[in-house]
Amino acid sequence: MVSPWPSPLRAKQLRPALRHGKLPPGLFQFVWQLSAADQVWIAALSIAVALLDTIPIEVQRRIVDDLTKGHDFEPILLLTFAYAGLVACQGLAKLLLNLYRSWVAEHSVRSLRSFISEGGPERNADGDEAKTRGVEISMIVAESDPVGTFVGASISEPLLQIGILVSVFGYLTYLRPLLALITLCVISPQFVFVPLIQRSINRKVERRISTLRGASAGTLEGQQDDQGLRHQEARFAQIFQFNMSIFRLKFSLNFLMNLTHHLGIAIVLGVGGWMVVNGRAEIGTIVAFISGLSTVRDPWGDLVLWFQNLMVTETKYRLIVGATEVLPASRRRAGGA
Repeated sequence: MVSPWPSPLRAKQLRPALRHGKLPPGLFQFVWQLSAADQVWIAALSIAVALLDTIPIEVQRRIVDDLTKGHDFEPILLLTFAYAGLVACQGLAKLLLNLYRSWVAEHSVRSLRSFISEGGPERNADGDEAKTRGVEISMIVAESDPVGTFVGASISEPLLQIGILVSVFGYLTYLRPLLALITLCVISPQFVFVPLIQRSINRKVERRISTLRGASAGTLEGQQDDQGLRHQEARFAQIFQFNMSIFRLKFSLNFLMNLTHHLGIAIVLGVGGWMVVNGRAEIGTIVAFISGLSTVRDPWGDLVLWFQNLMVTETKYRLIVGATEVLPASRRRAGGA
C-alpha cells in the first residue's frame, strides 16, 4: 500500500519493511526501518502544533489587560478574532498530525503481524507445537498492536510535548522569571517518582506477558483434566494480580501528578495575588500563568504517558524479538524471501 502522504524520501512503491527474516534488535531501529520518511514529516507537523499552542496564551493576557485598563472594545474584538483563528489553525494542524500518526501506526501493526504469521505455524525444534502456536497467537493478537501503535508516536509525541513545555515555560519565564522558577520547583519531584514507579510497572508487565503466553499455549493444548485446568486457573489468577498491581501503580502515579499540578496553581494564586495587590504584577500576567500551567498539564501528562508506553513497549518488543528468533527455520526463510 502506498502512503497517502507524499514524501520526497519515500520510494514510489512501498517496499516490504521487514525483508531479512528477523526483526531489528532495538525498538527505535524497528521504528526507523518502518517509517523513516514519515517520521520527518510528522516531526515538522509536531513543531508547528507546539508553536501554535503557545501563542494564544499571549493573546489571552492582552485581552485581560485591555479589559482591566478600560481600553476601547474594538482592539479587544480584534484580539478575540485572532484568538479564535489561532485556535482553529492549531486544531486543524493537530487533526492532520493525529491522522498521519494513526496511518503510520496501523501500517506498522500490519507489517509486524504479517512478519510473525508468515509461513504458517509449524512444530519448533523441541516438538512443542501448541507452545509455538500459543506464543504466535499472543504476539499477533495482543502484542503486535501496542508495539506497532507506538511507531506512529515514537518521535513526534515527545517532540510535540517537549516543544509545548519549553515554549510555554519560556514564555512564562519571560513574563515573571521568579514565579516561573517557583512553579517549576513544585512540579520537579515528578522527575523522581515517575521513573521509579514506571520501572515497577515494567517488571509486572513483562511477567504478565509471559504468563499470557503460557495461558495461550495451555488453551491450544486442550488439556481438560483436573491438573491442566488447575494450571490455567493459576495462570488467570496471576494475570489478575499483575493487572491489579499495575492499576494501583498507575493510579497512584496519576494522583501524585495531579497533586503537584494543583500545588503549582495554588502557589501562582498566592504569590501572584500578593504581587498584584502590591502593584508588582498585572492581573493579565497571573491569568497567563494559570492558563500556561493548564496548557502544560496535558503535554506533561502526555509526555509521562509516552515514557510509560516507551518502557512497556520496549519490554514487549524485546519479548517479540526473542520469540521470533526461535521460530521454525522455514518461517525465517519465508520472512527473508
